[in-house]
Amino acid sequence: MNILLVGNGAREHAIAEALKRSPQNIKLFTYLSSRNPGLISLSEKFEVGKYSELDKIVKFAQDNQINFSIMGPEAPLSTGVVDALEKAGIPSVGPYQELAQLETSKSFTRNLMKKYNIPGNPRYQVFKSTIGIKEFMQSLGGQFVVKADGLHGGKGVKVVGEHLQGIDDGFDYAVECIKEDGAVVVEEKFVGEEFSLQCLTDGVTVLATPPAQDHKRAYDGDQGPNTGGMGSYTDANHLLPFLKTEDVNVGLEITRQMAAAIKQETGKFYKGVMYGGFIVTKDGVRLIEYNARFGDPEAENIMPILASDLVEVCQRIISGTLGKIKLEFSEQATVCKYVVPEGYPDAPLKGEPIDLSSVPRNVKMYLGSVEEQNGQMIMTGSRAVAMVGVAGTLADAERIAQSGVAAVKGKIFYRKDIGTAALLQKRVDHIEELKS
Repeated sequence: MNILLVGNGAREHAIAEALKRSPQNIKLFTYLSSRNPGLISLSEKFEVGKYSELDKIVKFAQDNQINFSIMGPEAPLSTGVVDALEKAGIPSVGPYQELAQLETSKSFTRNLMKKYNIPGNPRYQVFKSTIGIKEFMQSLGGQFVVKADGLHGGKGVKVVGEHLQGIDDGFDYAVECIKEDGAVVVEEKFVGEEFSLQCLTDGVTVLATPPAQDHKRAYDGDQGPNTGGMGSYTDANHLLPFLKTEDVNVGLEITRQMAAAIKQETGKFYKGVMYGGFIVTKDGVRLIEYNARFGDPEAENIMPILASDLVEVCQRIISGTLGKIKLEFSEQATVCKYVVPEGYPDAPLKGEPIDLSSVPRNVKMYLGSVEEQNGQMIMTGSRAVAMVGVAGTLADAERIAQSGVAAVKGKIFYRKDIGTAALLQKRVDHIEELKS
């Protein structure tokens, strides 16, 4: 069986590794926007190009008699790669371009939830002009979030009190968003603890993977600018220290209703990943946003502990028979810590060498924004390498991940606190304080 994986980061490296574990005899082909050495090493053949080059992707798939494809990042979903492959008779794990608006348009998701009475929505408004923006911010008591409507690499959301100083600041950013995307979403600010619930669906059945918690801020103690994600963790009991089973069930039910609403609205089945970013508040679980693919770094947490055959899971998503299997994961904790170049995210160093030769063998290492040049690993400017510890407890998984990042030599930095007992306790205390 020939499988095409589209994408070029550490998330795709983790997906590729899981595919290669399949008992089925598969050959992996990759289409990359940059030469990721980890992915290339697992591939029969690879092609480098832009995700907007639809004819090139289709030709590569046809030349290699691809049975089905898997979309890694959001970019190929937004350019319509799934639609182009479908026309050529090649099915995909990943939604059509219209359905990928679940991620590519914040207003699409909020409006769909409102239309179909799906719980978890905030008070919000979509603005296409500046009229009424300040008044709505005031009606929210000055506690608001401004969201760029389109894709901005995980950096398009700004929160008052964190990235924005007040209503004037928020208004200026909203104007910027309207100029860029034609629309902006302003919504109430939720206070609580976030969790990522990555679900797989064939458009009818929705199956959840273990919840994870991502860490967006660049520096220890949740300080500094927002990033694509500095690391994440899962726990051995497939919950998180501050989460209850009912919280996860609420997130799963919202996602089930969302899949049904998409089918009703568009007439098409959503096939692929529906990844909800949820938050536990004093008033229950609310939806922050949806992504139409696996998270990065959260995919690096769940792929190593996936006990089911990922190839069969993909086949069942495509055939609409996902309800006939159980998704199984080993009862282990995982901690992922990203090594990033100095200056990331605002002014990252590029072209600097990174030495991974001393990384302990028990660390799972997924290559991201790196390329090989003259026998050296070179950082290309974004998150370079994800180091993952897998163990029976969170404490042991954190120690393994920390030993990985600490062994890297180069002009890099990383967060030391992800998965540590002190930071986990802070999360638990925050929820207890909110609920009291």
